[in-house]
Amino acid sequence: MSNTTHHAEPRLLTDAEIGRLIKLLREIRQWSQEQLADIAKIHVRTVQRVENGKGASSVTRRALAVAFDFEDIDALNKPFAIPTQAQAEEQKRKFEQENITLKVETLCDGRQLGRLVEGAMGLQMTEAAELSAQAAASFAQLTDYLTDYADCHELYSATDKLTFYEELSNMLTELSEQGFSVVGGLRNMALKSTQDQPEMPIKVAYLAAFAKGSEPKQFAVSRHVRFG
Repeated sequence: MSNTTHHAEPRLLTDAEIGRLIKLLREIRQWSQEQLADIAKIHVRTVQRVENGKGASSVTRRALAVAFDFEDIDALNKPFAIPTQAQAEEQKRKFEQENITLKVETLCDGRQLGRLVEGAMGLQMTEAAELSAQAAASFAQLTDYLTDYADCHELYSATDKLTFYEELSNMLTELSEQGFSVVGGLRNMALKSTQDQPEMPIKVAYLAAFAKGSEPKQFAVSRHVRFG
């Protein structure tokens, strides 16, 4: 009885093979070319050139390996085993088991951002792009503001909320001037505290900072969320 599973032998990849591999890994993670460029800290035109089989420098290959969380950042500069179709499908299946796709929108003003947080029981914030030191400080301040607000927004009067929305708008404007946008969306979840307790439906707000011009309409988030 023969085993039909084929494992490719490691070898140096051609430019075309590198391009196909990078595109495959990007699509498994449901990233746009702009998102990959942000994460790898390279220009989107470089991503396009690589995926079109036009070649990549050793430095670019290292950057891409880091973006895809390779244990060896020089893996793409060494003999490499291209995933078979079955292996690629297994990677995609595993990724989809561990993550879900969340629809998001770019948040343009403080009222929109504040109300998104008000509609959620939990808050998850992350940097989806490499922020400058100045932008990182601005996003950290926004994170602190929203974390505090999420805990006690029901204590705010209507007038106080208007003031807070204005402060959020100023923070979003500051980030925009620094070249970044905030995108966000709500996720429906079921929270179960103990085995004896019934599940309680909740909403979790996800917010992420992206480089302006590369804001996605959706992104992948882990199925498992930790609170506290």
